[in-house]
Amino acid sequence: MTEFDFYPRLAQSPGVSLVLFSGPHCGTCRKAEAVLPQALAGTVAHLFKVDVEKSIALAREYEIFHLPALLLFVDGHFHAGIHSPLLPEKLQQAVEKALTLPAEEAP
Repeated sequence: MTEFDFYPRLAQSPGVSLVLFSGPHCGTCRKAEAVLPQALAGTVAHLFKVDVEKSIALAREYEIFHLPALLLFVDGHFHAGIHSPLLPEKLQQAVEKALTLPAEEAP
């Protein structure tokens, strides 16, 4: 996704969405991209990726300083940042816990 389709695509994505902010030269980002679909199947309805080199405005808006960065959205609205090791069980636990808590304010 880019800053031009970010909000419209999230608005058209009911349920839980996870956005991966990554970069083309980030090896850990590639690992996250490989692990996320299987790790969060059944919990996250939509997975999206934002290349911070192409979407600098979004990275700044969401205060993305380290890659990879994971942001959780519910029914198109920001819910929380996800901070977890890139292990399937840990990711699942982090997302499930975030969903039980009230939504945070967007950065």
